[in-house]
Amino acid sequence: MEIRTLCEILTRLEARFRKPDLLRYKSQGAWRDISTDEFAATVRSLALGLESLGVRRGDRVAILSENRPEWTAFDHAVLNLGAVVVPIYPTLLTDQVRYILDNSQSRALVVSTGAQMEKVLPVVGSLPELQKVVILDPPAGAPPSRAVPWSAVLRDGEAAHRADPRRFESARAAVAPGDLASILYTSGTTGDPKGVMLTHQNFASNVNATLQIIPFSDQDVTLSFLPLTHVFERMVEFAYLAAGATIAFAESIEAVPQNIQEIRPTVVASVPRLFEKVNARILDTVRASPLVRRLIFGLALKVGRRQAHALLARRRAPLPVRLLHPVTDHLVFSKVREKLGGRLRFFISGGAPLSAEIAEFFYAAGIRILEGYGLTETSPVIAVNTLEETRLGTVGPVVPGVEVKLAGDGEILVRGPNVMKGYFRSEEATREAIRDGWFHTGDIGHLDEGGFLKITDRKKEVLKTSGGKMVAPQPIENLLKTDRFISQAVLIGDRRNFISALIVPDPALLVSYAERKQIPYKNVEELTKNPRVLDLFRRRVEAKMAGLPPFQTVKKFRLLSRELTQEAGELTPTLKVKRRVIEQKFAALIESMYTE
Repeated sequence: MEIRTLCEILTRLEARFRKPDLLRYKSQGAWRDISTDEFAATVRSLALGLESLGVRRGDRVAILSENRPEWTAFDHAVLNLGAVVVPIYPTLLTDQVRYILDNSQSRALVVSTGAQMEKVLPVVGSLPELQKVVILDPPAGAPPSRAVPWSAVLRDGEAAHRADPRRFESARAAVAPGDLASILYTSGTTGDPKGVMLTHQNFASNVNATLQIIPFSDQDVTLSFLPLTHVFERMVEFAYLAAGATIAFAESIEAVPQNIQEIRPTVVASVPRLFEKVNARILDTVRASPLVRRLIFGLALKVGRRQAHALLARRRAPLPVRLLHPVTDHLVFSKVREKLGGRLRFFISGGAPLSAEIAEFFYAAGIRILEGYGLTETSPVIAVNTLEETRLGTVGPVVPGVEVKLAGDGEILVRGPNVMKGYFRSEEATREAIRDGWFHTGDIGHLDEGGFLKITDRKKEVLKTSGGKMVAPQPIENLLKTDRFISQAVLIGDRRNFISALIVPDPALLVSYAERKQIPYKNVEELTKNPRVLDLFRRRVEAKMAGLPPFQTVKKFRLLSRELTQEAGELTPTLKVKRRVIEQKFAALIESMYTE
């Protein structure tokens, strides 16, 4: 049965998926369970408690918190009340938080900790619309002005339910598919963030389409670690709950490897960066192994790739592969799968392009990755590979109910029930994005003969050299990052006479190489300027560029001594590169490549 509004997820859970471990979280070293009944009661109490604080239908309620069960509970409480959820990344700075609270005209704010509260306190006085701040983990002492602990909201909600047992059902029954559900602020790679207005129908249509083609079930267990603020993780969580799956919340990004071992998930949503790191660490371990183990790994990888290609082509593998695969897979890749919990059915990859080489490696290891594509404005899924239909290097077929066509310049245009209502308080931006009923994604791509969508680059990020050649940076950056020594890469070359790159080396591998080659150094920065290190990277870059047209090849590069980070303003919260910021910050270094 399809859902019409996000409120129906809770209805569906109570009717079909009453389980003791709907949500899981770790506290004081042990995993704790939250049942369906507990979750539903908490959502009801929070909704009525927020109403007692003055939150009404259509009001905006912001959530500034890390992933945790309370995030999900408040999300559904606000939605069932008919109010609007405004997620805010917990990593944002005070000025960025203030901008979102002000632009969204949020009436209430939920913060996770005292540290997040401290971030908000300096600007509360300048936000007249903001009436209350709810704290999940209140610090000791008297709460600041306008602040209440979430336990008080729960108590008020429970009292309201006792006084009027039908109040909650009346509120949720009044929510219609066309009602605004959430305002999500884009990453702001090209300016101030825009508030994307998504309705209940937008999200519900995407959940329904996803469940038609991705086999989530009430037997699934997933580990949540991507920010719920991001539309990808949020919609996937809606789909998990609609299917009755158990969601375990990771303690932190750093704890993910350990939590995976403990939870043993069957399905995990991630971004390509995780797969890149896992792939690099496995290959590093192999290179440090004795010759016999390296030879066995090489054979297992070769056999695994041929087995994967046969699987994807829906044909039988050659006899030698069928005979060798059970042996080599057991010797090598069964251990890799065990590190991922031992019962993983598939990964879902989104948020950024996944290298076909990385995807092929995981398929060879018997680990399926379903890569998809979408934007905040499309709720988000436009296309996704499935267990039945997968082509590496593509983002899969277009999901049911969504239409895609290509403009003359290759821009991907989308139409369907998943397309946003518009940008909040920005009619001009809305008119520019949605023309003649089609949303203009700003992404360049094409559909192959089988209807699989392939993304080639962002329209606004395509580099145009001084010779008039157009170069899409992302595919080349992804190609560079498949080298184990390269952690990050940013292509430069717009209005320049050739393509260059800023490259961030993998610091651990760089130090290991220096010690192995007896290169003296005081710190990593010194290593990035060492002639022998530069020669190593020159050779590795040239190897990756082999076969590319001359105008697309990286002619020069500079090594950076540290990772590009969100904290430094170089990456968005979803880890996308802010090209303008980087070009400004490293202007002198970039200029040196074109003047020497």
